[in-house]
Amino acid sequence: MSIRRQHFTAILAAGTLAAGLAGCGSGTNATATPTSSLSGEITVFAAASLKTTFTQLAKDFEAANPGTKVKLSFAGSSDLVTQITQGAPADVFASADTKNMTKLADAKLVDGTATNFATNVLEIAVPPSNPASISSFADLAKPGVKVVTCASQVPCGAAADAVEKASGVALTPVSEESSVTDVLGKVTSGEADAGLVYVTDVKGAGDKVKGIPFAESDKAVNTYPIATVGSSKNKELAAAFVAAVTSDKGRKVLGDAGFGAP
Repeated sequence: MSIRRQHFTAILAAGTLAAGLAGCGSGTNATATPTSSLSGEITVFAAASLKTTFTQLAKDFEAANPGTKVKLSFAGSSDLVTQITQGAPADVFASADTKNMTKLADAKLVDGTATNFATNVLEIAVPPSNPASISSFADLAKPGVKVVTCASQVPCGAAADAVEKASGVALTPVSEESSVTDVLGKVTSGEADAGLVYVTDVKGAGDKVKGIPFAESDKAVNTYPIATVGSSKNKELAAAFVAAVTSDKGRKVLGDAGFGAP
């Protein structure tokens, strides 16, 4: 083969390889397209109701982007806002409602505009045996029923308040918790006859609880927004994680867990 022909063949092979790599990069990954420029670590503050899904999303993100690490911190959205306001080192914030995200935005502690990525509604969680024979939201107000809710400043508590107002049914909870997972814990431990949690929490608990849907839940649909935190020291990685959560496949992970579309 002549030197000229060898040179042409080499150029053709290189072009074919580059095209193949470009084709691979255009496909949709489980969370984000691998990008060699992404590296380092971020901390994601997320609402307690996102624990299962965000744990999976973070795992997928790290697998798709070798050399990155996503640390997760879960709590009630209002508690997370307080922590960030006080200087906690968060790179991404995912709230269970728009109210708490707005607090951070008004304080100029987030970058740009938050993106809504999911919705959720309340459901009644009871022990598998349903000892108080709960079948409706009104049953939660019956004398002797030990019901647990979230505190009003927490998104799941605000949703419960909205349902009470819309339905005219006033509840007298035996305790008000700082996160929806704490409410679920009271039910699974047998400390409560019923708890108001999200549909996703009931689904995630499996056979540990029984879910009781109720029509009034549509009076309080929670929308979940996500944004990068202004003080983030790795904004490129933070933005990439936000993009992963809001991607089609990120939302599929959420949808499979019972979250609705935004």
